[in-house]
Amino acid sequence: QLRAFITQMNTSGNQQVAEQWEELLKGVRDERLSSKYGELLSNSVYVTSLEANEEYQERNKLADFKYILLDYASVKDADAKLTDADYQEYYNEHKSMFKTQEETRAIQYVMVDAKPLAKDSLAVKETINKLKQDLIVAKDDSLFASINSDNKFPFTYVKKGQLSPSLDSVVFNVAAGTTVGPFLNNNAYEIAKVVSTIVSPDSVKASHILLDPAAEGGMDKALAKADSIKGLIQKGDNFAALAVQFSKDPESKTNGGELGTLTRGRMAPDLETAIFESKTGDIKVVKSQYGVHVIKIEKQSGSSKYAKVAIIDKVINSGKETLNNAHSKATAFLSAATAQNFAQEAKKIGLEAKTASRVTAMDNVLDGAEAPRDLIKWAFEAKKGDISDKVFETETSYILANLVDIQPKGTLSLDAVKKDIEPAVRNMVKARILKDKFDKALAGTSSIDQVAQKVGKAAIHVENVVFANPVIPGVALENKVVGTVFGLQPNKPSKAIEGNTGVYVVQVNGFTNPAAISDINGQKKQMLAAKAQRAWGSIFRALQDKAEIIDNRVKFF
Repeated sequence: QLRAFITQMNTSGNQQVAEQWEELLKGVRDERLSSKYGELLSNSVYVTSLEANEEYQERNKLADFKYILLDYASVKDADAKLTDADYQEYYNEHKSMFKTQEETRAIQYVMVDAKPLAKDSLAVKETINKLKQDLIVAKDDSLFASINSDNKFPFTYVKKGQLSPSLDSVVFNVAAGTTVGPFLNNNAYEIAKVVSTIVSPDSVKASHILLDPAAEGGMDKALAKADSIKGLIQKGDNFAALAVQFSKDPESKTNGGELGTLTRGRMAPDLETAIFESKTGDIKVVKSQYGVHVIKIEKQSGSSKYAKVAIIDKVINSGKETLNNAHSKATAFLSAATAQNFAQEAKKIGLEAKTASRVTAMDNVLDGAEAPRDLIKWAFEAKKGDISDKVFETETSYILANLVDIQPKGTLSLDAVKKDIEPAVRNMVKARILKDKFDKALAGTSSIDQVAQKVGKAAIHVENVVFANPVIPGVALENKVVGTVFGLQPNKPSKAIEGNTGVYVVQVNGFTNPAAISDINGQKKQMLAAKAQRAWGSIFRALQDKAEIIDNRVKFF
């Protein structure tokens, strides 16, 4: 068939088909090249017995030690004054953290809240109360609910625990025909009419034989054949054998027609009714959207009260007046703001100008808040210092934007990251103060308990800490501190160690070495799999760094 297609393509002269074929071939070649390259990388890594034993030790050697912690919060911010030299020092030591794979933008923005007010909520409540009166007298409950509800709920039997908490607390305690609510649930008012209630099995184990009416010559013939199969089963023929012979369901026929254990809400309504309103041992013929079924009820489990409920909800959205007022406020700000007075003008009307410092071309958030794509597109088309010439909209706000910086791919400048690194720089300065305190306490002491007494802190005892999981129990992840512990000799206090939470002094009581590794080949195999996976990720990033990639996605998405 492939040869025939290629021959026909070459003789037909259809240029469009030829181009599509070449594009397909290119995709196949690229995929195979990538696959082979990945296999090459995976097969290029190796794990030695020494490495396997070292990792085993890191995961199983236990440390028993004491520590003293002087946390950063113990130093007031006012006592840790930051200088330009401090920022520069931190930046130089962590420069690799500020390398970016793509160009970014710094966007100053003001967000005008357009969320619903109390009067909007009241208006929605009045609407739902009117709908409640209509639902009470509605003849077709499910149709009325479907037409009037903001969210569509399946009109099927449910049991306790499957509705919202408010509805769940009342629906199963009232008679059929009762309408309840409104209740406030997830920013929407909801009402419900209990149409009917039944006591039903919680689950049913069933089997079926599926017939395809099209293959049988029409629905009538399919139903007639199903009745014949039902008769054979009732006379004692084996259901599983008949399923293998006749069923058109490829998934269940090989298992003798078994459907497994079923619960409500997971199948076509007609099928669900037939299965859950039958008795164990019943054989039924049922029509559904899939065809004609011969169903056998194998087993029923559990028993609960179920209710069929028509639910209507109305989401609380901002009213026209609320939206107009917010939009007017946004447009007034836009008229008055310039790049120079952007923050000041925002403050005048009770708003705050925030800055999202590293926005990429495919972002859709600003500091965690929803941002429309047209705002991001604008930022990547604008020049530094430009203010948006329009008000951008989200579901709950209006946004005004000012492009304050353009940061090219590569290492970000100190100015670009200065605000972001301020907390870390402050901790670095606090660490100097706390280290100095420890250094004075360490002078002339030979044990950690003596140091603890001098600094007025307790020496906390911990045990069973491993190098591979550098967590100090009850404190935090402290790689540098735990790493230092495993490099110390017992019974001598360490120098001051700068950690994530504060500054530490530690003293090792001892180590518990694990038994010799019993399955070094298994250890090597496990490490090799992880190493091969990391190798591909690292090489991919290196290739990405080396390549000259022009990303035009922002123009289209």
